[in-house]
Amino acid sequence: MGKRSVIIFFVAFTLCTCIDPYYPKLDGYASLLVVEGLLTDANEPYTIKLSKTFQDQNSTADYINDATVSISDDNGNIYYLKNADGGKYKSDSTEFRGAIGRTYILHVITKEGEEYESDPCFMHSVPEVDSIYIAKDEKLFNNQTEKNEGISIYLDSKGGDIDQFYRWTYEETWKFKVPNPKTFNYIKTGNPNNPLILPVSVVKDICWKNRRSDEILIRSSSEELTGKIDKQPILFIASEKSDRLLIQYSILMKQYSISKNEYEFWNNMKQVNEAGSDIFARQPYSVTSNFHNIINPKERVLGYFQVSAVSQKRKNIPYRDVALMGLHFYQYPCKTWEFEPRDFETLCRCPPKTWDDVIWYLTIASDYIFIEPIYNNVSDYPVKLVFTRSECADCELAGTLKKPDFWADTY
Repeated sequence: MGKRSVIIFFVAFTLCTCIDPYYPKLDGYASLLVVEGLLTDANEPYTIKLSKTFQDQNSTADYINDATVSISDDNGNIYYLKNADGGKYKSDSTEFRGAIGRTYILHVITKEGEEYESDPCFMHSVPEVDSIYIAKDEKLFNNQTEKNEGISIYLDSKGGDIDQFYRWTYEETWKFKVPNPKTFNYIKTGNPNNPLILPVSVVKDICWKNRRSDEILIRSSSEELTGKIDKQPILFIASEKSDRLLIQYSILMKQYSISKNEYEFWNNMKQVNEAGSDIFARQPYSVTSNFHNIINPKERVLGYFQVSAVSQKRKNIPYRDVALMGLHFYQYPCKTWEFEPRDFETLCRCPPKTWDDVIWYLTIASDYIFIEPIYNNVSDYPVKLVFTRSECADCELAGTLKKPDFWADTY
């Protein structure tokens, strides 16, 4: 396997990170330009990302922050993108929006004076997403030895051209609740046996998580007789392996129309990705870019400038819809522990343990979190303090307290 092929191989994995990439140590090679960008007809800013390949896993990404980036169309218009740091260049949605039927070219000039441009990219129309729906399903994992039950999510699309090509991405959002939220604070007073135990100002029990897809989902309508896409599989969620389905789950599907060349690019990327981490399983010679150096067309450039119309649709899936399927649900691996000072007494003639000692043993020495006291009916003093792991008490460790703007409870 040649050095150049190895370079292409590991960069291909950085563009599609479904599996762990292989990072070879390559001496004496020039880093390659990587371009990533998607232009649609949606009323939103578009982002072009520029970087250089890195040599091994200990290197940091080399972002290109000082280039001049623009997009031209077949009407002679030129739109300049603004530097947003991190190798990102963004358009202004009030000044520029992609249009179906137009052809676009991405231009990049580096600070060294190197000029690059993409092939002309035509924006095809895209049919609307007709429906998103779920079905009870099961999948085999771990070399077909483990069966997981759950739901599969499918998409139907209205009819388009018979020879049309599609790509799908999705964004998942779900509401979840930690099982043992922290409801009280322990406040030292100087008297280790008489602390203040006060309610917290914000109980961090309910949050939202978000995840963007990294799978490559493509399909050609030439597989269909009518050009209509029916029962396109999107993803499978194992109900016992994830907290996605416990309260309410939402998925935003985006359907893109793509050219035959872009379809072949993603198909090749998918084949490389499915080859796994075995670097000899498949030679990625055909994973090519539509971006090139104007003066030196033989220079290897990685990535792809995507131009696609987009249709999107959201589907909300409340707990009850999944519960009716008779599935088993995820159980948080959380426990609580109750302690009092005498639980830490020893046989030595040491001073009696205090509530401050309990807090020290559990929160400092053992990395637990205090969540609430237990009282009896006789006095206002606690008889036990309750502890758990932080991830079981604070939902912000895995998500955000801020409800998404689009969110509407349907359960």
